[in-house]
Amino acid sequence: MQVPLAISVDLTSLVRRGTLVTALFGGLFLAGCQTSQTTLDGSLTAADSAAAGSEVNIASLTAVVEQNPSDPSVYNVRGSAYGKAGKFKDAIADFDTAIKLDPNFYQAYYNRALAQRSLGHDDLAFADFNRAIEINPRYAAAYVGRGNMYRLRKQIDYALTDFNRAIAIDANDPRAYHNRGLVYQAEGRQDDAIDDFSKAISLAPGNSEPFNARGLSYLATGDYKAALDDFNEVVKRDKNSYEGWTNQGLALEKLGLIAKAYAAFAHAAALNPRYAPAAEGMRRTAAGRVAAVGQG
Repeated sequence: MQVPLAISVDLTSLVRRGTLVTALFGGLFLAGCQTSQTTLDGSLTAADSAAAGSEVNIASLTAVVEQNPSDPSVYNVRGSAYGKAGKFKDAIADFDTAIKLDPNFYQAYYNRALAQRSLGHDDLAFADFNRAIEINPRYAAAYVGRGNMYRLRKQIDYALTDFNRAIAIDANDPRAYHNRGLVYQAEGRQDDAIDDFSKAISLAPGNSEPFNARGLSYLATGDYKAALDDFNEVVKRDKNSYEGWTNQGLALEKLGLIAKAYAAFAHAAALNPRYAPAAEGMRRTAAGRVAAVGQG
């Protein structure tokens, strides 16, 4: 059950039931099972956080905390809201309190790890992921979080071990498949990567990240039409994705549709003038665009 927090909602009852604050893969902290969610790549973002991360909502949660000062779950939920608002130090303070009240609150360790990672405190994040796993060895989310940090450090064997463990525990977690796919992709195992991205898409069809990742693997294998289909899905879901528009331009360029490729690169550059791949794509396709227009 997913119920966004709002002024009219009975916040105390939501906290006690552990109701989700926002949708899956919003890139934000969630209160469901007192566990934060991340983007598919395991990072946090303040995007789409107007509701749960709003000052009004945080004030409402503060009222709940004041009414239940000995309940660790209320600090964890407010910490989640602070995380959504990008107030990671405040989030960590609340997770600290939750853990002090309940030293075995493994979800709070996980949430604090995400906040620590967002502040660049990787060693502290690792320690919290490890502690969450120590308390609950079947906590799939912590394996995904720790595995993604291993992946970014290029400790591939450790990363794959964690993602495989997460999938063994919860075969329906798209984050584990997506991140394992990124490992395979970096290792040149494009077919394996495509399989994992496809599984992530089947489990979370509304998210653009696995479409973008699978499209890049299709580009690498020379299947430019399939890549274009995936990048079309990316910009359909996120019209402001300059990376998606740029990748769409790459696929169009490979297919020889130069004028359309230029238009995609130009749109990406308009969204982010500092994104070099978009500007480079425009330069590459400018002459072909003029020739195509002249022939038309």
